[in-house]
Amino acid sequence: MPVRSPFSCVLWDVDGTLVDASDGILRRLTITLEHFGRPAPTRAELVHWIGPPMYESFQVNVGMTPAQATEAVAFYRRLGKADGYTADARLYPGMDGIVADLAAAGVPQGTASSKPEVQVDALMDHFGLAPHLTAIVGATPDERTLAGKTEIVAEALRRLRAAGVDTGRPVLVGDRHHDVEGGSANGVAVVFVRWGFGWPHESEGAQAVVDTPDDLRKLLLVGDD
Repeated sequence: MPVRSPFSCVLWDVDGTLVDASDGILRRLTITLEHFGRPAPTRAELVHWIGPPMYESFQVNVGMTPAQATEAVAFYRRLGKADGYTADARLYPGMDGIVADLAAAGVPQGTASSKPEVQVDALMDHFGLAPHLTAIVGATPDERTLAGKTEIVAEALRRLRAAGVDTGRPVLVGDRHHDVEGGSANGVAVVFVRWGFGWPHESEGAQAVVDTPDDLRKLLLVGDD
């Protein structure tokens, strides 16, 4: 049986879905927060930082003002640029195979990430996924003009349509409630993955929940035995 997908296109969240960049994020957050006289997060507290825009997280998580958050984001991003955007990042096992096999089956794909787009570009290129993606979409450099998941999903769909992709049956794969909400706001089905950084209750509203990449593959690729 030929391999096909029930979806016309696939959108990918990045952090917690395709890529585990938590080691680098924790290290840079620790340096940044200590620089600004705030307590460093524990690894368990990373769940509050990975997913939302950093500009929002600095305000919600440690009580910074918008002006302070802007300064903190700039400091944090300078650290990331100095490190190299791919430092300490790794692919979740099996995800590169799923992306490659979807591409081989003719399924257009794109990212819909709250990370700055320059970082998403670097990660997708580093892990060899860029050739399989029709659109690589992330936040704008200021993480404010285009940062919310609803707007980012809309932009990803727009770019796919501009490339001639059928977006009539899209799916978004993600690990946080932001993904569920952003997909829902755009009429996009969401598959929630449990290997990321979300709490179990964050899957509420998703059309499907998967525990492993093998489970995800079975949803995205039909006839793949």
